[in-house]
Amino acid sequence: MVLERHELDGFLVLAEELHFGRAAERLRVSRAHVSQTIKKLERRIGAPLFVRTSRQVALTPLGEQLREDLAPHARGITEAVHRAIATAHGTTGTLRVGFVGALWGQLFVLAADAFRAGHPDCEVELREYAFGVAQEPVRSGELDLMNASFPVREPDLTAGPPVVREPRVLAISSAHPLAARSELTLADLDGLTMIRTPTMPAYWSRSRTLGAGGPEEPAERGAQATSLQEGLALIAAGKGAYPVGAQVVRFYRRPDLAYVPITDAPPLDWGLVWRRGNDTPLLCAFARVVTEVARTSGHPGTSPEELGAPGPE
Repeated sequence: MVLERHELDGFLVLAEELHFGRAAERLRVSRAHVSQTIKKLERRIGAPLFVRTSRQVALTPLGEQLREDLAPHARGITEAVHRAIATAHGTTGTLRVGFVGALWGQLFVLAADAFRAGHPDCEVELREYAFGVAQEPVRSGELDLMNASFPVREPDLTAGPPVVREPRVLAISSAHPLAARSELTLADLDGLTMIRTPTMPAYWSRSRTLGAGGPEEPAERGAQATSLQEGLALIAAGKGAYPVGAQVVRFYRRPDLAYVPITDAPPLDWGLVWRRGNDTPLLCAFARVVTEVARTSGHPGTSPEELGAPGPE
């Protein structure tokens, strides 16, 4: 048996007022409508819920039991609707934000602090994910938004404008001849074995490897990597190379790797991604804060000195 909303409201209001006239006023219906609703409900249940006399209305023991059972659920439904309305208007709610990479963890922590200061009734939950998950946590509804390395061309997702733009460098084993170079061009990437990223879309992989293998078949013939740390370990072992953003130099320096600038490569853009149609005022407000924090704080740059500096011993 499914209880209709007008039956639920009619029963609970009458159980509180114990007066058909006052219940009708609160429900903004006629007294006869309340009476008909209760009679219909009693017929469906199979027993009286109220004792009616000319002088008073009282709950039967069954009615008392039903009120005690229903009241918490009715409050929960009302509160859930109110929370949804508040979230839709950007006044309250929880935003689940995922990040990939140390730079974005740093940026989102700063943005979350700034956002909470201006939205005290809102909460931002941060969760870290490994490189290679693509946008699946957003697509599945596990997250409201996350950072992504562009391009993102998924029909069910929306990508905001670039928030972080950084130069590209080639991550390569320090034992490789190219590691001794101070800079590279795209032509130097021809013939290089590239680490494969099987969890990422083909168009994204072609963009990341900068067409080193031609427009139809990217130069991803090396070992597979499903996380950044796994990829760097494979590169250090001589299993391939990979163009990465300059932030990797600062946050993932190691002695068996070299990071060589690619001077004529287009910059690498990062931004925010969320499910299409899920751009609530709360999400949009947070996206604006992230953009402003990135602009005013300046994401960690990478100087030529840092690119040439040795890793920790």
